[in-house]
Amino acid sequence: MGFPRPWRCGVVACVLLAATASALKAEESAADLATRGLALCEEGRHATDRTVRQERFQRGQALGERAIALDDANADAHFALVCNMGELMRLDGESVRSVLELRRLFAELDRTLALNPDHIKAMATKGILLCRLPRLLGGDATTGEAMLRRVVAEDPSAVSSRLVLAKQCATRGERDEARAYASRALQIARDEGRADAVAEAQATLSQLGPSN
Repeated sequence: MGFPRPWRCGVVACVLLAATASALKAEESAADLATRGLALCEEGRHATDRTVRQERFQRGQALGERAIALDDANADAHFALVCNMGELMRLDGESVRSVLELRRLFAELDRTLALNPDHIKAMATKGILLCRLPRLLGGDATTGEAMLRRVVAEDPSAVSSRLVLAKQCATRGERDEARAYASRALQIARDEGRADAVAEAQATLSQLGPSN
C-alpha cells in the first residue's frame, strides 16, 4: 500500500531540501576552512619566530587540504593550500627542496586559476614562479612578467610581485623602473609590518645602487 500522493510529494520535498542544506553546509564549511587557512598563511608571514611561522603554515596547509576534500571546486581552498605550501618551502630561504613538491604546488595553482581566472593572488604566485623557475616549470619568464604587471596594476599591496619585477627590470638594465618597483615594495612592506619583505626590498635597492 503506497503513500497518498500529497504525502509522497511532501517526503520528496523534504529529502531534496535536506540534500540541498547538506550541500550548502559542506560548501560553507569548505569556504570557512579556506578563509582560515589563508589567514594562517598571513599570520605566518608576519611572524618573526621560525617555529611560529612553521606552525602557522602547517596548520594552514592542513585546513586547505580539508577544504579541498569538502569542495574541490572552491578556488580559495586550492589557493590556501598553495599559500601555505609555498611558504613552508621557502621557510629557510629561497630554495627548491623537492621538484615533486614544486610541481604539486604548480598543479594546485593551475587548478585555482582554472576555477577563477581572475584570482589575483594565484596569478601573482604563478607569475613569480615562472620568472624564477621557467625551465623547471615548462613556462617562460616573459609570460610570468606579463602576469605580474597585471597583478601590480590591480593589487596595490603586491609586495613580492613588485620585487620580482624589479629584478626582471634590473637584468635588462632598466634600473630606474627596477628602483621604482623596489621602492614601492619597501613602502608597502613597512606599512604592513612585513619584516622579511622589508629586508628583501632593502637588499634589492642596495644591489641596484643610487639613482642616476
